Amino acid sequence: MNATDITTAPKNPEAPPRTILVVEDEPKLAQLLMDYLSAAHYGTHWLSGGMPVVAWVRRNKPDLILLDIMLPGRDGVSLCREIRSFSDVPIIMVTARVEEVDRVLGLDAGADDYICKPFSLREVVARVGAVFRRIDRLKQDRMPDHGFHIDDERLEIRFDGQLLDLTWSEFRLLGYMLSNPGRVFSRERLLECLHGDSRSLTDRTVDSHIKNIRRKLDQVAPGRELIVSVYGAGYKVEP
Repeated sequence: MNATDITTAPKNPEAPPRTILVVEDEPKLAQLLMDYLSAAHYGTHWLSGGMPVVAWVRRNKPDLILLDIMLPGRDGVSLCREIRSFSDVPIIMVTARVEEVDRVLGLDAGADDYICKPFSLREVVARVGAVFRRIDRLKQDRMPDHGFHIDDERLEIRFDGQLLDLTWSEFRLLGYMLSNPGRVFSRERLLECLHGDSRSLTDRTVDSHIKNIRRKLDQVAPGRELIVSVYGAGYKVEP
């Protein structure tokens, strides 16, 4: 095993077998991230460059990816897009870019969240924990079937029997709206569903996800407006 390809086991042997893939080209930062995640009872694996990432994800199926944008070999945005073509694993982008256009670019590529450098290592662990808590709640919640079929175990949604190719954030957002069809959800409320905190995000975050969900719904139900925009209020699902 070389210095740029390291796996650690959780320090608590009773912890659930959740593995975080850390893709970061700064060795000291990567080691700190792994130390903090290991102390929080996660297993970790570190890759320092972009080229081996896709093959590793296909082979090992991590539970979450911390993905730096600026990487040698391949950038994080292109990696995120390719991973999204075959996996809905939660992806948190780690970036030194703070402009809104860069954050939206990452979200449009399929990222579920982002953290801007410099960041608190405790915040990273807290964000990871929040992602897993939301996944666990989604698995436990029973959502009604309205022509949509929601599989909480597989994190899948089907419409008229056809599987929607949703990212994890898109699954969470659509499933949340399906929990109360016809109700108008404000962008602020949908942001809380996605991120669970009061960070300053723009409405474009929700709009980008809704745009992607609509496009995927149109592939299985052409011409049907299943997600309706309510001017000045937000969105609702009308199956």
